[in-house]
Amino acid sequence: MSYQHIRSSVADRVATLELNRPEARNGFTVTMADELSDALGAADANEEVRVVVLTGAGKDFCVGADLSGRSFEVSNINHMERGWVEPATRVTRKMFALRKPVIAAVRGAAVGVGSTMILPADFRLAAKDSRFGFVFSRRGIYPEAGSCWFLPRLVGMGRALDWMVSGRLINAEEALGAGLVQSLHEPDALLDAAYALARELVENTAPVSVAVIRQALYRMSALPSPEPAFALDSQLIASCAQNADAEEGVMSFLQKRPAKFLRTLERDLPAFLPWREQKS
Repeated sequence: MSYQHIRSSVADRVATLELNRPEARNGFTVTMADELSDALGAADANEEVRVVVLTGAGKDFCVGADLSGRSFEVSNINHMERGWVEPATRVTRKMFALRKPVIAAVRGAAVGVGSTMILPADFRLAAKDSRFGFVFSRRGIYPEAGSCWFLPRLVGMGRALDWMVSGRLINAEEALGAGLVQSLHEPDALLDAAYALARELVENTAPVSVAVIRQALYRMSALPSPEPAFALDSQLIASCAQNADAEEGVMSFLQKRPAKFLRTLERDLPAFLPWREQKS
């Protein structure tokens, strides 16, 4: 698919998705939302892709929704009858359901949807000049992209209330201290750090294990009791007897060599996973 507002490429088993409207500081559009959703789906379906890196062209990641062309006009949408899904959710819903890890590399401004779209990423790396903002209360609007579900799980309810109710800007150091981002880097070194992390994941982790772990952490931790997790864990551990990756992982450790994990998402994802039949 040819994209207008993003760029997508694959190299060394890493898919790079780049917001590509630097002249508008990567202002978010409906077109960008649909293109990101499509590109995430394509990366998930491509067995050659092991990791997704999400970044932005230019000096800013995303300054929020681009309202200049009324591209977010919703006054004529009867969304309840038509099943309309707001644009940011089209991205984060797809990212949440992904079977592969996502690394968000953020520099400059990441405001509004620039902050909410990265919440389902597995890793958020930021430049030292980055700043975040859940500014919805200062615009008389509401948080989107499921951010009221994701943000408290990352930084705690108290911090989420502070950031979302006040709508204030958050600098890189505060974001790091709160756990919103994992590490800070010089702006020109940010992408190198993201790709180094991607290489580590490609070279040292098993794709089926990663897919199961990624989904289980969110879906199991959100339940009111650990009993469903106990039941799933028992099934997963029992299945290791027929798991070639488990044998390879042990043997590679004992033989002090890199592991070669051969199981694929298409063929080998456990059939009993409780979320496999859910449409996300």
